[in-house]
Amino acid sequence: MSPGDLESTVARLRKQFLAEFDPAYVENVIVPHFLVSTYDGERLWLPMINTEFTKENALPYDLWGLLSETWKPAPEDGVTVFLQGLEKRGPHNRRKRIYMTALTPDLYRPMYGDKVVGFFDKLLDDANTGKPLMRPYLESYFDLYWDLHLGVKGDAIPQQVHDIGQAFNTVLAYRDVTQKIVYENYMTVRANLAFLKTWIDDRLTDIENGKTPNPEKTFAWYWIKNAGNGEYFAHKDVVFEVFHNFVALSQWGNTLYNIMLKLAIDTGDPDARAWFKKTMEGNPDDAAGEAFTPLERFVMELFRTISPNGGSISAMEEVRTPPYQRHGYVVSPHTSTSFDPVHWKDPEEFNPDRYKTAPTSHDINEETCEQIGFAKCPFSSEPFDVADGRKAAISNSGFGTVYGIVDGEPLPVCDYAALRLSVSAIAGVPASSSPSKCSRIFCARCGTAESNSTSLISLTPNRCLSDPPRSSAIMSASAAKPSRYA
Repeated sequence: MSPGDLESTVARLRKQFLAEFDPAYVENVIVPHFLVSTYDGERLWLPMINTEFTKENALPYDLWGLLSETWKPAPEDGVTVFLQGLEKRGPHNRRKRIYMTALTPDLYRPMYGDKVVGFFDKLLDDANTGKPLMRPYLESYFDLYWDLHLGVKGDAIPQQVHDIGQAFNTVLAYRDVTQKIVYENYMTVRANLAFLKTWIDDRLTDIENGKTPNPEKTFAWYWIKNAGNGEYFAHKDVVFEVFHNFVALSQWGNTLYNIMLKLAIDTGDPDARAWFKKTMEGNPDDAAGEAFTPLERFVMELFRTISPNGGSISAMEEVRTPPYQRHGYVVSPHTSTSFDPVHWKDPEEFNPDRYKTAPTSHDINEETCEQIGFAKCPFSSEPFDVADGRKAAISNSGFGTVYGIVDGEPLPVCDYAALRLSVSAIAGVPASSSPSKCSRIFCARCGTAESNSTSLISLTPNRCLSDPPRSSAIMSASAAKPSRYA
């Protein structure tokens, strides 16, 4: 399309939609929406994406108005690591390492577990038996979200904060920017965006000055403690990270829904149900010298086969100056890579034992890279010591995948291109841009799970094995999140 053709097309778009929508919305949302090009990328052979495919502003341009009051990227007001190029994250991917300090698996049970338990006890209460669960899920999700991020819940969350969360996710659910429901909710987000940022900023101050009870049980506390002088993770960036994580709602809900689908009594996957029974009747938490426990391997296989996020999006730069402003993106596929027979001998089978021999982030070192044929590892190992009182560090594999080492014990992730898990951490932290991550999974309360699976929509809550029969729990994820090459 020539510049002249483009101008006439844009003029027609403006004329068509200005009668219904705010001019700023038409100019910054509808017009860019029709000028964006998104391409399917190739399947990956290694868990890395080259820097030519960058995470810098890798967000469809029509969505920037949900994050920025200027309708466009404004790094001077804060930025998330998931929309930041590797070259801007500081030495050895420092920004990602600081982000990861809040999500190492050792923190789940003592710091976050009770909050997740409360969420599932409410969701899977006997009162919800036989009822669709997505409405109660939506109603209670943000209590968990804000409690994990900032230590705030219930009446302490203003209605405006609830409104922006619901509106944000409505936009993402419908996605068609020409629909009235999308427009109205988009503008609701924008009307409340300044309030939300100020409210988050105030709650961060409460965490810093000790006003928030048990601040170490929030994600933000670790980001603040480990940010040092803020050069690579400034206070404004913490604010941005907290509300950017809204995008995880659909992925977390999709994951829970599909776990129920696979384990449903009448309509579930027979192989997945059989593996669940075998796992839970054995020793689910005994790794027996392997990198992952049987329960971890089972849930890793659930995530491989569910793949709630279809791919990792990267921005592209054109090799010459385009005749008009436009934006292009490539999506490196998750699902097709996870089922690629080049990576697995039995990709269509549900087989958690495949992870007994899959490489972990602690395995990928100089020797491994040389065996592959590299002259050296793409990334040197550069541990980052945390400053939050733990004896812990965030290390990385030769592929750049970050993972925790706590009290001298590695807590690795599966560093393999064909395990492209995109579920978030326990609160629904947005999926990492990495094509490979694995999760350490526990029952929300005791680290085990009931061997009787549940039906899909008419869900009868099961009980945690450590509880009286009246209680209920479901598995929850604490995902270790490696970085990506771009």
